[in-house]
This record gives sequence, C-alpha cells and structure tokens, in this order.
Amino acid sequence: MTATERKPQLLDFEKPLAELETRITQIRQIAEENGVDVSAQIQQLEARAVQLRQEIFSSLTPMQELQLARHPRRPSTLDYIQAISDEWMELHGDRRGGDDPAIVGGVGRLAGQPVMLLGHQKGRDTKDNVVRNFGMASPCGYRKAMRLMDHADRFGMPILTFIDTPAAWAGLEAEEFGQGEAIAYNLREMFRLDVPIICTVIGEGGSGGALGIGIGDRVFMFEHAIYSVAPPEACAAILWRDAQKGPRAADALKITAKDLMQLNLIDEILPEPLGGAHTRPLEAAETLKATLIETLEVLGRLSSKERRELRYQKFRAMGVFTQITA
Repeated sequence: MTATERKPQLLDFEKPLAELETRITQIRQIAEENGVDVSAQIQQLEARAVQLRQEIFSSLTPMQELQLARHPRRPSTLDYIQAISDEWMELHGDRRGGDDPAIVGGVGRLAGQPVMLLGHQKGRDTKDNVVRNFGMASPCGYRKAMRLMDHADRFGMPILTFIDTPAAWAGLEAEEFGQGEAIAYNLREMFRLDVPIICTVIGEGGSGGALGIGIGDRVFMFEHAIYSVAPPEACAAILWRDAQKGPRAADALKITAKDLMQLNLIDEILPEPLGGAHTRPLEAAETLKATLIETLEVLGRLSSKERRELRYQKFRAMGVFTQITA
C-alpha cells in the first residue's frame, strides 16, 4: 500500500477536526524538539478534539450522512463477511450464463452455525469499481442472489444479506435482460422462504437495487448508512431538473437511519465508532456480529410458518397511516 493510499480521505465537514488534530501533532513535535513541557496544553487541545468530533457526528445533515455512507474506505460486504464468519466459501453464477461481481455470496459459518451470506459489493479503487459496476447489480446479479437464497432454504441455512448500492444498474442491456422482473421476482420469492432472513444496510441502500435483497424478518441499518427510494441527486434531477439540489432532496426523502426508524421501516440502528465505521472497521464488525448472532437465536425459536407470516405482516404494515381531519 502506497503512502497515497494510506492517507485519510477527509470529507468537507471533517476539515475543522483535521486542522485541530494537525495542530496538536505540530505542537507535540515542536515541544519534543525543544524539550518543552506542553502536556497541559496538549491535554486541553485533545479534549477539545474529542468534543468537536462528538459535536460534528451528532448533528450531521442527511447529505453529510450520505457522504459517510459513500466513503471509499467504508467496510464493504466482503470486509464484513471476512470479519464475522468463521469460514466462508464464495459461490458464483446464476446458472443462466451470468455471474455479476456487483453481488457476492456464499456459504459460511457464524459462531459455528451454517449460514448464507450475500450482498452488494463496491470496488476499492477505480479499476475495481468498474469491474463491480460501483455495486450496481445487473439482472444476473439478482438471479444469482435468488439462486443462493433458494440453496440456503433447501438446506435450512439462515440468510444474511448486506445492502450497499446506489441503485440497480439502469443500463439498456439491464432492461433488455429483465431488470425489473428479476427484482420483482426476488421480492416475491423472499416472502416464501422458510429460513430466517436478516438484512443489514451497511452503506448506501438505494431504490429497488437495495430491495432486491432487502426482504427480511429483521432489517437493520448502521448508524451512518442511508436507505432511500432514489439517490438524492437523481431525485433532484427529476423533480427540479437540477442535481445540485441534492441536499434539498436528501432532507425530503428521509434517508437517515433515524428517519427510517421513526417511520418503522427498519427494526434497529447499529451504532458505529465515532467518526464512522471506516475509522474502526473491526469494531463495527463486532457490533454487527453480536447483533446477528443474538437475532438468529430469537428467530430460531419461531416456526417457519410464524416467520413467514410475521415477515409478510411486517412489510404489509409499511406506509400505513391514519389521517384525522378536523
């Protein structure tokens, strides 16, 4: 890894904090070179840095949350799978001639229990992103996911999905090969599966591309992940014909974990390390692992019929509201 690759990638709202941390480092170096004791001043500045970090990350706007969800160093599906599973073997192909690298999946063990793990996979650099189409899956990706879920259902393995995509691929070829049908088929079929299904939005959950693997008994969301009917920029381009109004769209779309929790569209928010999951990915993975193990234990106490009925009712209740007129 080169020095450039190791260099932290700062978001705009992180710059005041980075400047303060740079100042602390400079003062410490000057003090060491001149043999001056500035420990009291350093301690004061470090306390201010902790306070500033808490202030910044406790009051992020929806668009800033989106920036964190899209952070290039944010842990991906493969990162989490490798961190939480005892062992894992990737499976390929939709058995119809395609193998979309934008969706990865395979069998593994979580705390000794056989499970099927699958999710969207973005790239780590430009070349990898091109290969994985920036995590935007094609029809064969969703068909591969469904094949793996059917395999899990046949052998009684719980299914764990990880959502991280701006949207499904909207190219002409995707439409020719049945993008809408592939996603709709997954939506229908995931309701009939007998095994427990847990879906976690780990980064960016966008549009039908997210829903194609997003029907579960439990739907979790990381604290700084987002879940939306469309990317804010696309929404702004459609409504106001100006993608620069993305922040306005992000506010209106209610894309943050807190928003989704208030709307009863998710079941739990998973806390992230202060500064985002990319700052301490192993800590984020431990939080995810503990939650998945605990939830599988709870779901395992239910019969397959009970799980299917609760899953169905869970999604039927979404969007239902009562309006009282004066």
